[in-house]
Amino acid sequence: MKSTVENLDVLYEDNHVIVVNKRPGDIVQGDKTGDTPLSDIVKSWIKIKYDKPGNVYLGVVHRLDRPTSGIVLFAKTSKALPRLNKLFAEGKTQKTYWAVVKQIPSTKEATITHWLKRNPKQNKSYAYDKEVPDSKKAMLSYKTVKVLDNYFLLEVDLHTGRHHQIRSQLSAIGSTIKGDLKYGADRSNRDGSIHLHARKLAFVHPVSKEAITIEAKPPKDPIWDSCL
Repeated sequence: MKSTVENLDVLYEDNHVIVVNKRPGDIVQGDKTGDTPLSDIVKSWIKIKYDKPGNVYLGVVHRLDRPTSGIVLFAKTSKALPRLNKLFAEGKTQKTYWAVVKQIPSTKEATITHWLKRNPKQNKSYAYDKEVPDSKKAMLSYKTVKVLDNYFLLEVDLHTGRHHQIRSQLSAIGSTIKGDLKYGADRSNRDGSIHLHARKLAFVHPVSKEAITIEAKPPKDPIWDSCL
């Protein structure tokens, strides 16, 4: 099930920002598929809710991969957008993800560093232990928080924001995310999703300067349900 104006899961909203819980399969911004992006759905939702004439302003601050679910933050004003962009660029937000993996990491919790090199044609990032030409440093911390029947739940904190970072780095340590065929999973999920969810986002409000923490429930399915 993808997001629509009717079922949009709004987690937080005020005059300057809106935060939604993205469903797997949603694209945050328009791409070559021509599918309606989440940003357009949010605009329509605002337009209907407030009966706004004309165009609705909405700024895309960050993105999640199409098969990933969870928190996406948008700016509702041109005042908020550059301030939020700066927060994200300077790493002044706290992003926590949940990842369900088949193989438990050899260390229960750790901070790992790789150098990621993106291949645009494959839309994939390759992880290297040492710096290689055109690579970018990637860091994350993880801890094993739950043992499921056939899988393990990892909580991941991002220290950098690279293309497919969590997917690539977890695959590199032998803990591929469930359903992630691109990074080595043995089978896909039926709905095309992967079991990666943007669980929590903490940031300072761009206008009020209030500290805000948002948490999002994962999609409904037996494995995610067993994580709660």
